[in-house]
Formats: sequence, structure tokens, C-alpha cells
Amino acid sequence: MRFVSGSDRTVRWLLVAGWMLVIFGLSSMPGSAIPGSVGDYSLVAHFVEYAVLAGLLTCAIGPRRRWARFALLVLLACSLYGASDEFHQSFTPGRTPDPVDWATDTVGAAAAIATILIVRRRSS
Repeated sequence: MRFVSGSDRTVRWLLVAGWMLVIFGLSSMPGSAIPGSVGDYSLVAHFVEYAVLAGLLTCAIGPRRRWARFALLVLLACSLYGASDEFHQSFTPGRTPDPVDWATDTVGAAAAIATILIVRRRSS
């Protein structure tokens, strides 16, 4: 599961940082700038954003013999970033931190990690 060549770790980490900036940018949008219909899909958006983040972090870490241990670190990193993102929203006009959004972020990351672990185990 590689998006770029295994030798270019810098690009993989830049993709992680770029995606984190996308998440930060989206949570920086004032509440008045968010179309009403987006609110209906908010939990899906949170799930997908953090599933992608977990996938990118997994690719950045690269193959490891004991990757399951690193999976917990990836989950922790995604969850902490989700918590910091919710805190960040408390400073954005028209936005509020929401523990349900944070939980959805964590579940999205966990689902991606579980999928990656299953695929890796089946392919080895």
C-alpha cells in the first residue's frame, strides 16, 4: 500500500503535513461560510478526513515488521490531532468544539488502521 516510492520518505511526510493543513483549513472556516447541507454530512466528513490521515501516516511510517505496535501510535496521533482540531474550532467564529466530532475522527482513523492491518496480514 504505497502512494509514492518507498525511497521517498520526505514526500510521504509532506503528504501527511499537507493533509493536516487541509483539516486545519476546513476547521478554520467560520460557521457562516459552511453551506447548510454540509452539516448533514459532517460526521461522514470527519470520518473520512481522519481515515485519510491515518492512511497517510501509515504510508509515511512505511513497512515495519511489528507494524501493529505502530498502529496504536498512529491512532493516538490521529486522535490527538482531532482533539486539537476541536479545540481550535473554539476560536473560530460560529464554530464550537464537539466531542462527537472528535470521537468520529478517532473512529475513522481506527477503521482505516484496522483495514490496513487486515490487508497487510492477508498479503503476507
